[in-house]
Amino acid sequence: MTETTNFPVATPQPYGPVPSPRQLSWHRREFYGFLHFTTNTFTDKEWGYGDESPTVFAPTAFDADQIVRTAEEAGMTGLILTCKHHDGFCLWPSKFTEHSVKNSPWRNGKDDVVREISNACREYQIGFGIYLSPWDRNHAEYGRPAYLEYFRNQLHELTTEYGELFEVWFDGANGGDGYYGGANELRRIDRKTYYDWENTREIVRRNQPNAVMFSDAGPDVRWVGNERGIAGDPCWSTIDADLFFPGIDGESFKTRLNADKVDAWNSPTDMLNAGDRHGGTWLPAECDVSIRPGWFYHATEDDKVRTPKNLLDLYFQSVGRGASLLLNLPPDQRGLTHENDVQSLRDFRRRLDQIFGRNLAQDAQCTASDTRGSSRRFTPANVIDGDPDTYWSTDDDAVASNLVLEFPEPVTFNVVSLREFLPLGQRVDRFAIDYDDSGSWCEWCCKSAIGPRRLIRGQECTTRRVRLRIVESPVCPAISEWGLFHDAKTTEPGVPYDA
Repeated sequence: MTETTNFPVATPQPYGPVPSPRQLSWHRREFYGFLHFTTNTFTDKEWGYGDESPTVFAPTAFDADQIVRTAEEAGMTGLILTCKHHDGFCLWPSKFTEHSVKNSPWRNGKDDVVREISNACREYQIGFGIYLSPWDRNHAEYGRPAYLEYFRNQLHELTTEYGELFEVWFDGANGGDGYYGGANELRRIDRKTYYDWENTREIVRRNQPNAVMFSDAGPDVRWVGNERGIAGDPCWSTIDADLFFPGIDGESFKTRLNADKVDAWNSPTDMLNAGDRHGGTWLPAECDVSIRPGWFYHATEDDKVRTPKNLLDLYFQSVGRGASLLLNLPPDQRGLTHENDVQSLRDFRRRLDQIFGRNLAQDAQCTASDTRGSSRRFTPANVIDGDPDTYWSTDDDAVASNLVLEFPEPVTFNVVSLREFLPLGQRVDRFAIDYDDSGSWCEWCCKSAIGPRRLIRGQECTTRRVRLRIVESPVCPAISEWGLFHDAKTTEPGVPYDA
């Protein structure tokens, strides 16, 4: 194939919504961690009521280095710390409250958990993010205008005093019973208006322009609709963002649906889980799940840590469906990641390395049914060059196209990885993988959606030729990666991975 020299070949036009620069950076993280840590760790609760004394927060051997090193060794690209959960206790010495570590016995109230974790993240060169609960069951003014000022002051503190953040996380749990400075009452808010989200989010945009913001309504990353760590199949990165607000209820969601979509979606969580192929906003999914049954550490769950097999399954059902995996690692009462969690993470990382350590496709010759403008800029070899910024594409009218990997000797694979070039949008509706069986093409799988990443596990196959076939697409494809891998521990789809 030769380079066209007499005129440049035009780049394909983007299709539909496309990610922002901050979203593109976030997509590359794929797998990162949550740290749920507060007074609940010491009271054996999941949701503190807000009446806990700061004196109960007393880790005996807090070690940010051990916590962050564990995450980095597991392959995590960042950590998000619950700087303040619903109980209102602050892991940093906030200037705006006494309900914080400065009044705890931990290091005589002279230290700062947020700073130590953020510094350790920089040392290990992974991202740092913050979780700041909009709900506060301790603050006397919650539900009134004065609390919004308090919340914004703390958001400003956290987004200006701890270096660069990759994500700011806003929980959808808002309003209910609480201590509220001693009132011990039920307080409800209008979730659509109380936080004045447009202006509150502007604090993050001003102070941390590269950070994405998460909530079930975005604006940059959406909730996947469950806390099981599982994205829909398919899981589109597009959705209609104007259908949602943080904490939206089913009735409000239904009233916002267009008439042509009323029968397609039963609940907001259904749409969040699957996305909407024809949605008008790029709002990709994040899959949050804990390595234990609870979000906070409980000694009774030491024997209930997720196995490496289960973590691997979650990885394929989140990252492998174009979402991210946010795995919670709750520090224990010592202030350490528990040994059982550490061991499971190490074995999980070992399994990932076993599977993805060698990309068989890089040994192949890659050809295509069509190359855009016969240009090397869009050559099929781009899908196996390891560069995320190069891609294969076709002429605009060559939508039903294909790529073929041809090997000098037979190879055995059972895992496939695909990525689209995201700056041009999510383009492919449906695709198939075929293999050559004695000169005839046989279908190995047929799936919907590629997007940021698509991982498929299937039956073990030995062949010298493998084909990627674009089955349905409204525009020409733009494929940036195609990988073939062999996992020796499984040979059939659905067969459990052993730990």
